[in-house]
Amino acid sequence: MANNKQFVVIGLGRFGESVAKTLYSLGHDVLAIDMDEDSVQEISDSVTHAVQMDATDESALRTLGLRNFDVAVVTIGSNIQASVMITLLVKELGVKYIIAKGQSDLHAKVLYKIGADRVVLPEKDMGVRVAHNLVSASILDFIELSPDYSIMELRVLDEWDGKTLNQLKLRSRYGITIMAIKKGESINISPNADDVISNKDIIVAIGSTEDLANLEDMLVKQK
Repeated sequence: MANNKQFVVIGLGRFGESVAKTLYSLGHDVLAIDMDEDSVQEISDSVTHAVQMDATDESALRTLGLRNFDVAVVTIGSNIQASVMITLLVKELGVKYIIAKGQSDLHAKVLYKIGADRVVLPEKDMGVRVAHNLVSASILDFIELSPDYSIMELRVLDEWDGKTLNQLKLRSRYGITIMAIKKGESINISPNADDVISNKDIIVAIGSTEDLANLEDMLVKQK
């Protein structure tokens, strides 16, 4: 793959695990880091490398050669001190683009201050925009992972209604991977091939910026 990139994902909660596995499935090199041995063992076959370590330990982090990585995704949202420390260290170690998961507006402000390029607030954002002024929009949220890859929350094409993910073959036909499906208030994280999509659903998709833009065009045309 010509656009192969190197990602480091620090923190293997649901969000971090999903991002790491999906980036790896798209053909990128992914280094996954967590303090929990079970989380590291569980993801080891689904990423390039998985390492158990305390990412707040600067000397341990230095041994990984992070300056060679294009993007760092820091998904430790609950421990604000660790989140800030790791974001700062990753910045100092020369990673080109940093995405950090935040817990609050104040947390996000601090993360931006110390060098995060993008802060995601999944707990705060989830569902609020969907219910209010963005209901009519095709694209509900957009996270740039790198100049080439993004995560997008969007409505589904009418032609997908009532079909399973297996039938739709979204990877081969549209170049995207579905990370989650929102059905009203319920959210299906890491859906399987037999899950059916309705035209009332919201999907969270990851893919190249170009493929997502093509899908956006199709959604605009169907209105």
